[in-house]
Amino acid sequence: MEKNKHLTAEDRKFIEDSLNHKMSYVSIANALGKDPTTISKEVKAHTISWRKSALNGRNYNNCKHQFECKKAGLCTPCGAPKRHTFCRNCIGCNQHCPDFEPMICARRKKTAHVCNGCGFMTECNFEKKLYRASVAQQEYKTLLSEARSGIGFTEEELKELDAKVSPLIRQGQSPHHISVHNRDTLMVSEATIYRLVDSGLIAARNLDLPRKVRFKTRKRKKSAFKVDRSCRVGRDYGCFQRFMDENPDTPVTQLDSVLGKKGGKVLLTVHFVNCEMMLAFLRDSNDAKSVEDVFDFLYQSLGHNRFSNIFRLCLADNGSEFSNPAHIEFTSDGKQRTHIFYCDPQAPYQKGSAERNHEFIRCFIPKGTDMGQYTQDDITLMMNHINSYSRVSLGNKCPYDVFRFLYGDDLLKLLGCVTIPAQQVTLNKSVFRKEVSE
Repeated sequence: MEKNKHLTAEDRKFIEDSLNHKMSYVSIANALGKDPTTISKEVKAHTISWRKSALNGRNYNNCKHQFECKKAGLCTPCGAPKRHTFCRNCIGCNQHCPDFEPMICARRKKTAHVCNGCGFMTECNFEKKLYRASVAQQEYKTLLSEARSGIGFTEEELKELDAKVSPLIRQGQSPHHISVHNRDTLMVSEATIYRLVDSGLIAARNLDLPRKVRFKTRKRKKSAFKVDRSCRVGRDYGCFQRFMDENPDTPVTQLDSVLGKKGGKVLLTVHFVNCEMMLAFLRDSNDAKSVEDVFDFLYQSLGHNRFSNIFRLCLADNGSEFSNPAHIEFTSDGKQRTHIFYCDPQAPYQKGSAERNHEFIRCFIPKGTDMGQYTQDDITLMMNHINSYSRVSLGNKCPYDVFRFLYGDDLLKLLGCVTIPAQQVTLNKSVFRKEVSE
């Protein structure tokens, strides 16, 4: 039996074909020379969900009570493009209903726990679980790549390490001295301490290391330190496309950052594609914590129903500020409030709507400008002018008008949005109270 060998693309294709022919894990393992648990773990790790209704003209619904449920008006205001008498007919029913109970197919318990090879898939209204070799191979490659980047600590481990290391550094101790005399409690090397200080993940800074500040370091490309190294697994652009194929009416919100002076304040932009409206939030630094704080602020301001209604799905790039998806997708008590997916590397065109809207922001804040001179009120005023500007793509309506039509005026007020009269819309920096220093 072959051990300690990774599965290849050919192995995964064989597994998919075998499952389609209803072979057991033991038979597949014997054919590949692997342990049966290896095959079982592979299938469970890379199973994808396929949600599609078998009932003509009905949205997908996997709730046990879908045929007798009489609930209505779960989301107030309702943001669905088509109004329904009962919530069971809406695509967001399973996500928003507190009494949702999933249906589980009894046939899967008797097979390999996936629907490959099932002859009833076209008639089945359950959530399908499928193993696809191409998807499994892509997720494997992504995980392998992510495992080689970033720092392998959880938030709790970093906090504990920070509490021990930073005070000692500020006492004047060097990382070498700390690692030698605290080896049994820190369990990290001298080089790791230097990397944590360099990346700004602990309270101690390079200024607290006198000898390091004296010497000029060699220029090297600074790698991005991701909070969750495997954040893209199950959330890449292919997964986003499959989600949209299964839920075509889901509104998409695109996330991005607009940088100013290097090392200074930055903007987080939140772009609603269906109405081309964009929100912008000023952040002190371009880190994951500041993005989480913005989402927590929006969630507390809007409430669960309103937030989940307009933030059903978020699409972000691969920046390290978006590398903690769990804190974006879930509340502190574990309730899911949105879904997040990532564009492919070096593919900004996959969220082109937000990228185009950034051209308006650059009319106010050119590249390289220090954003520290602005307040959040300045940024909100700028976005009010941008979102009050009429677009040909919206039938000569402005983004605020379309957003108001889709979600109501109350939601605009909660977001702090104010419409600027058409004759007063200004798309340059003269709207700020203080001029940008040249």
